[in-house]
Amino acid sequence: MNTSILRRLWVTISTYVVGFYASVLNRFEIVGAENIPREGGVLLASNHISGYETVFLPWAVTRSQPLEMIWAPAKEELFKNPFLGFFFRSWGAFPVRRGRDVRAGKVINDLLKTDKVMLFPEGTRNKDGQLGKGNRGVGKLIYDTRPVVIPVALSGLNRWKFPGFGQPARVVFGPALDFSDLYRQEDDKQTHLQIVERVMTAIAGQLEDN
Repeated sequence: MNTSILRRLWVTISTYVVGFYASVLNRFEIVGAENIPREGGVLLASNHISGYETVFLPWAVTRSQPLEMIWAPAKEELFKNPFLGFFFRSWGAFPVRRGRDVRAGKVINDLLKTDKVMLFPEGTRNKDGQLGKGNRGVGKLIYDTRPVVIPVALSGLNRWKFPGFGQPARVVFGPALDFSDLYRQEDDKQTHLQIVERVMTAIAGQLEDN
């Protein structure tokens, strides 16, 4: 997506402010950022344990790739507050209605042709830190758009208090996943499930290594 340099500067500067809190005042460790491609459509597929992810994941990317935009679908309730809605939109978040949101789906498909998109395959937050099942719709999305898929494993953020100091947390960006064998299969429910299961298996493996 064609995004103005002013907006990219705003995102970079504000994420560095967030990063000071996350990685200096607290102990948010970033591992494997070199696995994220600088160009092309990229899906950052992460487990979902905290509301902090929507601000700390962009920091984890822009720290090594300044001026990058990370787009993120978010539940529409977050945009009801005009101030927060403006802030979230300025960072690249956009509202998604519960259930099947065709318009939001089209936006995600278009973004994945050229941009970085952050997505939580579980579809819901698991505050206990346990990894849930992936949504089949994410498998369908990957099958249709064929982006570079980076599995992302977050730990520790679900135990953070705000404000807080010295709190540990970690994000691991794994190597890009290979779906070439599954792309040769039929475009059906079973294939979509196999794709999202491969994503979740990769995330689980990175969590075990944390």
